[in-house]
Amino acid sequence: MTTTLPIANIVVDTFVHGGLIMWPLLILSLVAIAVLVERAFWWKTVRKARNQEQLAQAYAALTLGDEDTALQIARNSSDPRLRVIAYGLEHLNLDISIAAEVRAEEELKAARRFISVLDTVITIAPLLGLLGTVTGIMHSFKFVGADQDLAVSKVSGGIGEALIATAFGLGVAIAALVPFNFLGNYAEELRAELDSVGKNLRLLVEKFHKRDQALSETSSRL
Repeated sequence: MTTTLPIANIVVDTFVHGGLIMWPLLILSLVAIAVLVERAFWWKTVRKARNQEQLAQAYAALTLGDEDTALQIARNSSDPRLRVIAYGLEHLNLDISIAAEVRAEEELKAARRFISVLDTVITIAPLLGLLGTVTGIMHSFKFVGADQDLAVSKVSGGIGEALIATAFGLGVAIAALVPFNFLGNYAEELRAELDSVGKNLRLLVEKFHKRDQALSETSSRL
């Protein structure tokens, strides 16, 4: 307790000396933390829902031309890839390619949710820190021309306040930038997987449809 209490006091004192601009920076940091926690739980749920065995079974059924079995396997799955397959097969009579793309976009929209919020935090936090720098320096120059000893202490205090806000703003931006890049990469990997699933679905379904069409044309000629 004797070591943590002074550290807490130092943190609070530093925050207070950073000026009013520290409060919006604190709000931005809390928003970034909330987004990261929500995204961590979301991606954890998605990774748990991934079922490679069911995906292989759906592909095997499509390879045999058994679209009903593939739809049954994919329909009740929480795997985004299988949901794309299910949605495409449910709209088989319309346009399977467009249906798969529509479902993939919905899955990607969920994957990219709140990433723009992190992007905004990364952009605004350094600017707010810079604003704190400007206001701190402006405040410190008010004392220029006063008593020499007083002016030196006041000017140095104002510059110190400005540096605190700048450091905090940069810290928030840097701390949010790393998970922002990871989340963007995760979303891009999911996009590539869903795109591959959509193409495989179209190829496997059209293979048997073209074969059935060729057989019907041949039988009609006979």
